[in-house]
Amino acid sequence: MSDSLAQNYASGGFGLSLRPGRQPALLVVDFVRAYLVPDSPLYAAAEPARAATEALLMASRAAGIPVVHTGVRYQPGGRDGGVFFRKVPALACFEDGARPDLAAFAAGLEPLPGETVILKQYASAFFGTTLASTLTALGVDTLLIAGVSTSGCVRASAVDACQHGFVPLVVRDAVGDRHPSPHEASLFDLQAKYAEVVSLGFAQDYLRRVTADRAPSG
Repeated sequence: MSDSLAQNYASGGFGLSLRPGRQPALLVVDFVRAYLVPDSPLYAAAEPARAATEALLMASRAAGIPVVHTGVRYQPGGRDGGVFFRKVPALACFEDGARPDLAAFAAGLEPLPGETVILKQYASAFFGTTLASTLTALGVDTLLIAGVSTSGCVRASAVDACQHGFVPLVVRDAVGDRHPSPHEASLFDLQAKYAEVVSLGFAQDYLRRVTADRAPSG
């Protein structure tokens, strides 16, 4: 086939744009020290994504939008992690009491009082959690997504956001993975089928517009 990858998808009707709504929330997926500490089995050299996520978090707080953080916790032995826990032995660092240093939120990304924290056992932030009902109760229509890893929990959460009726905006600068290949492949697939992949600058401009729209006139 002579068509480029982008042309191939475009000819099939993929890659159309989703319009962000006026009631966004920020979802920070699993940004814990396990992805930043070199001796961690989950190390992903995610410091650039951490810095971008910190900037996005600051912009979200300034805009006054809901902020949700996720982390991962398992009971000792990982029984509540089922097949996923058996498939990825590195998840054992999230067993209660195993490596609290790795399970802790990354510096600069610690939740503030009043921000929602969801502890999950599977890839998607929506699976087996109250996330969808929480966002619906808050009137959210758009979900800015940051975190790790792009090909794992970020991708699963973005797909589920779409399936629950929220417009997913995956912030490219604020997500990270172990290797560029699955990172880029996942971002391409998300843009083609499920989400909008946007820059940090776009997300910050969007939040400023949302804030301006909410300001009282006159």
